[in-house]
Amino acid sequence: MKLGLLNYTLDDFLNYLLIERGLTKNTIESYKVDLTQYLNYLVNECEVDDLKQVKRDYIIQFITRLYDQNLKPKSIARKLSSIKSFHKYLYINFDVKPNVAVNIEQPKLEKSLPVVFSVEEVDQLLNTLDSNSTYDLRNKAMIELLYSTGLRVSELINLNLNDVHLDLGFVNFTGKGDKERIVPIGELAIESLEDYIQFSRPKLNLNNNSTTLFFGKNGTRITRQGFWKILKKQARIAEINKKISPHKLRHSFATHLLQNGVDIRFVQELLGHSDVSTTQIYTHINKKRLNEILNQYHPRSQK
Repeated sequence: MKLGLLNYTLDDFLNYLLIERGLTKNTIESYKVDLTQYLNYLVNECEVDDLKQVKRDYIIQFITRLYDQNLKPKSIARKLSSIKSFHKYLYINFDVKPNVAVNIEQPKLEKSLPVVFSVEEVDQLLNTLDSNSTYDLRNKAMIELLYSTGLRVSELINLNLNDVHLDLGFVNFTGKGDKERIVPIGELAIESLEDYIQFSRPKLNLNNNSTTLFFGKNGTRITRQGFWKILKKQARIAEINKKISPHKLRHSFATHLLQNGVDIRFVQELLGHSDVSTTQIYTHINKKRLNEILNQYHPRSQK
């Protein structure tokens, strides 16, 4: 079985991820990149021409090579997870036995704490924007909405006008994993969106029939990269000396809610996390706040 046939099996697996598991295109692309690298290794280094020839040692050697290339443990863990899922699929659907990847342990990862903006830095960021500028009104609406709701940037840029219900104070959309979500919007974000929709959006909507909410300069939907550049520019103007990404606003949204005593289950719901353990990383940032709550409310802490 040459690489072409191996890739045929890979295509079958990727279709399974799309159709049966309903994974997003970005996630499937990550699987494709990881597994293409793995299959190339099997063919070129291990001289595999049939998937039934794959040995556990081949996978371990592949992972070892990734470590030798100084790849980050998180990236190695993702690649190994892709390989394990692929071999499980082969075991079930193509009778490739045994499943040689089943007992290979994932590398242990140290959980890194998210870098967040302070409340003051969010204010600085927004204060750099000119309320008389068409583009700044758009930029302010996007930043306010992201910080007010904790949306992922992919969810933000894919919003349409009819997804935003300003009179009722919420936004509804299809989130990660094709889950339908409804998230409340704060008052300041509503005001910014009203200004943008009334004054800026008509000027940016070069196709008057478009339902897109946020436009780029050419009248098409703004991209992730486009929004990242906007955020980076405004952070530089605001003299915020931190590594900047749109996801930092999502981290900040969650962290600031927890700092103000909001229940973690509510934050989990707002973020669209299926497992509360994903949300719990933000609690590590708030140990001081949690200690204050403990000292205030625990019967053995009160004097």
